[in-house]
Formats: sequence, C-alpha cells, structure tokens
Amino acid sequence: AAPMKLRDAPSACPALWRCVPCPPAELRLDLVLASGQSFRWWESSPGSWTGVLCGRVWTVRQERDRLWYTVYGGEGEHGAEADGILRDYFQLDVCLPALYRAWEAADPLFREVAKDFPGVRVLRQDPVECLLSFICTSNNHISRITAMIDRLCQAFGRRLCCLDGRPLHAFPSLSALTGADAEARLRELGFGYRAKFVSGTARALAEGLGAEGLSQLRAAPYAEARKVLCTLPGVGAKVADCVCLLSLDKAEAVPVDTHVWHIAQQRYGVAVRGKSLTPRAYQEIGDFFRRLWGSHAGWAQAVLFCADLRKGQEPASSQDQAWENRSQDSRGDG
Repeated sequence: AAPMKLRDAPSACPALWRCVPCPPAELRLDLVLASGQSFRWWESSPGSWTGVLCGRVWTVRQERDRLWYTVYGGEGEHGAEADGILRDYFQLDVCLPALYRAWEAADPLFREVAKDFPGVRVLRQDPVECLLSFICTSNNHISRITAMIDRLCQAFGRRLCCLDGRPLHAFPSLSALTGADAEARLRELGFGYRAKFVSGTARALAEGLGAEGLSQLRAAPYAEARKVLCTLPGVGAKVADCVCLLSLDKAEAVPVDTHVWHIAQQRYGVAVRGKSLTPRAYQEIGDFFRRLWGSHAGWAQAVLFCADLRKGQEPASSQDQAWENRSQDSRGDG
C-alpha cells in the first residue's frame, strides 16, 4: 500500500473530490461521526472526517448544503457508485427534518433538546462490523473502544493504504477472526473478557448464519432479528438493539441502558417496577418510547443520546461514554 497524502479540502485538489447535495438540517457530520455509532472515523483536519467504509478510505466534509468526499486509491473511477455508498451509509433518503417535526409535536422534552442538535441521523453500517464492534462496547467508553477497534483492524484486517504515515486497514473478515489463536491474540490486544465473545461470535457466524445470513435479517421482523442476535456470545438485549438499529434497518429499536432507564423514569415519568433493569423493564421502556416517538423511535433516541454526550449531563462521566453503555450495568448481559 503506497504512502499517500491526506486531502483536507476540495479546494486543494478539486478533481479528486465529488459532492452530493445535503443541507445541515439533514446531516451534521460532527455530531454523527463522533457520537459512538461507528468507531472508524476521526477528524483529520477541522471539519474533515477520515475513515474506512466498504473497504475503502474516505475523507468527507460538509460545506453549506453539500457533502463533499474523496476516496483514496482507484481515484475517480467509481463516481456514481461512491455517491450511492455514501447516500446509503448516511441513509440520506430518510427525510430528517420531517422526523424532527413529528417528534417535537409528540414530545415537548424532545423539542427542548433538539433545537441545539439538528442533523443527527442513524448510520447504516455493515452488520458484521457493527455486531463485532458493539460486543466491545460493554463497560467501555468511546475513546477506548475506538482504540480497540483500530488494533483489531490492524491485527486482522487487510491493509488499505498509508495516509500521512498512518496505516489504515479494512475491518476483518469473519474468516480472519476464526483462527484457533484469535481469542489469545485479542487478549494480547487488550480485549479482556470481550476477546472470547468477539472470537466466539465470529466463529458462530462463520459456522451458522454467515455474513450473508446476518445481512438478510434486514428483511426479518425486528423481534425475530433481535432474538437471533441474542443467541450469539456476548450479545444481550442492548447490543442486539444497537445492531438492529445501526445496521439492520430496525428504526424502531431503542437501546436501553440504566441511563436511559433513569431518564424514562425521571423525565418521562415511566413507572417501571423493580430496582434494576430486568428484561421486562427493558421491554416496557422500549415500548414506551416506540409509542411516544413512532416508527423511527431509535432515531429519536439517537438525537437525545448525542445531546447527552455533548452536554455531559448526568452521569458526570457521560462525556465520553459509549452509545451502548454509559453506565456499568452491562457486564452480565453485554
């Protein structure tokens, strides 16, 4: 992989950039790419984000009502195809302002928060990458998860290119993670107890559903997709809901952790029996938000989540907490 220079803006070499129309109300890159939905992007220069998507390295940036992007390697040959990949990844066919209006009408608390956080949408990720990444999120926070996923890709993924001296790798294939020594290598990389879940789930998928079957859950009903995911090592209700929402087209999936549970009780007055987040309480809270926010309830929660992350509100440490786990309650159920 030849060394390459990072491109930080279209003005530098316009021939290597393309754009798709996208007003800020539809997408705020800075809110979406840094909020713990995906762990493969970094702000490579002010306003520009570089990351790995579909086995290629991209830099994207927003200028007024355009989303500009450049792809490294094989320059310029896949214009329309690359447009399609980006539109699909950011789900640009979903009209976000219309959803915000509906949520604001249904929920005064949402209205209060959302005015400062426009353009928060849900990514549509590769299911294998999303699943294995979210297994790593239990009892963890964003900067640490990002570093773990980076080590995972360097150790097991195909090398794509070297940008300003930084080697970039594709997310590992399932077969790369099913070797006899995968678990031991993951432990060496600092994955701790998650090593057995990552290698175990990779193996279970390779021997069962396969990447193909996992993607086919996009067409299955939400409850069924969630049930299948929960049979995998290290996958509890929360991780399953994150994967459903962020990669399997289940816009109604609402990941619930103890933080969301407390918000449901304190701010929304949801009366949930019990002193802990039982499976029944989990279901009741998800159902409450689905009734309140409708078919894209998981998207609405993404907006509130992002606001919470930014404002660093209770708990104090939430500044850098992961989507799936802002609290220490998930060791048991992943």
